[in-house]
Amino acid sequence: MTPATEPLLAGTPLLASSHRDPLRASGNPVRWGVVATGRIASIVTSDLALLPDAVLHAVSSRSRAGAEEFAARHGFRRAYADDDGGLPGYVQLIQDPDVDIVYIATPHASHFSVAKAALEAGKHVLCEKPITLNARDAAVLAGLARRKGLFLMEAVWTRFLPSMQRAAEIIASGELGEVRSVQADLGFPAPRYPGARLWQRAAGGGALLDVGVYPLTWALIALGAPQSLTAAAHVNGDGVDAETAVTLSYSSGAFAQFLVSLTTVSTQTATVSGTNGMLRCNAPLFNPTELALTFGSGETRVETFVHAGHGYIYQLREVIRCLQLGLTESPTMPLDDTLTAMSLLDEVRRQAGITYPSDSPGATDRLAAQAGGSACREY
Repeated sequence: MTPATEPLLAGTPLLASSHRDPLRASGNPVRWGVVATGRIASIVTSDLALLPDAVLHAVSSRSRAGAEEFAARHGFRRAYADDDGGLPGYVQLIQDPDVDIVYIATPHASHFSVAKAALEAGKHVLCEKPITLNARDAAVLAGLARRKGLFLMEAVWTRFLPSMQRAAEIIASGELGEVRSVQADLGFPAPRYPGARLWQRAAGGGALLDVGVYPLTWALIALGAPQSLTAAAHVNGDGVDAETAVTLSYSSGAFAQFLVSLTTVSTQTATVSGTNGMLRCNAPLFNPTELALTFGSGETRVETFVHAGHGYIYQLREVIRCLQLGLTESPTMPLDDTLTAMSLLDEVRRQAGITYPSDSPGATDRLAAQAGGSACREY
């Protein structure tokens, strides 16, 4: 397997101590537009509202009623909808001259088309993970953002949590010795009902792209990009991966293994093992509040964390800080890291037989055009 980009180094750039207080304003207000009004959009918006230099400017939805209800509940100034009789709601939002940055919380399959439209309109973008369904489309967005000098970031919020920043700090310090293995699992029984996004292949459903980035993040922080990988999955009759298992191998002999599942109850923890000690987080591994360290000497230590809001606030603070400083990428979540991760996920899908309708060249835009306003389906 050859990654699509240069392999990222083990570890993730740490936030400076002065940037770790999310409730401290860091500059001029930034006006946000939120595309979609579903569960994740609501949770992230509630954290965004806690930031003193964030302005909740506009929201878009399929329906006028949904847009207005969301706007009233969270305090947005404007609401746009697909059923206004003209342009789709998200297009109206993107064309609003008072929107500085667009947060995209639509289903996976529409991330590319909405993000591309926003960047082409000159808007900065924070897009929910996965940024696209494949590395090819992610590279298109990254190239477009870089050419236009616009900020673009995949919303891998876990990287910015105080607990994850501390885990990266411990690993980088050498306290664990040479890291030799990472093991992580993230499984839960996902409800199945008509239209359930996680079980729809066309929507980019399945365990891998929905939650695979979280255990993968632990591996990349501890060991960097692998030299090779092997993967297997249980793909159901609808073409959705219900479980996927991955082993990442390194030239040093180290390895990382992770399992993601939409059918089983798992520990939802990650363990990083080194020659001097072991670090284990509590569940869930995407938002841990405890790091337990055990050393060969018999010494143990537990570090605990209290996260502000729902935890998304730390990535939101970083996005605002970057915009205020004129940065087009976050040093903690740069686009090259996103491209590396997406190329790894592409290889997992290739080996495991996980495919999406958008995989063929040009299919993403074609499917989005066919879908019309439904690209903004509530999430």
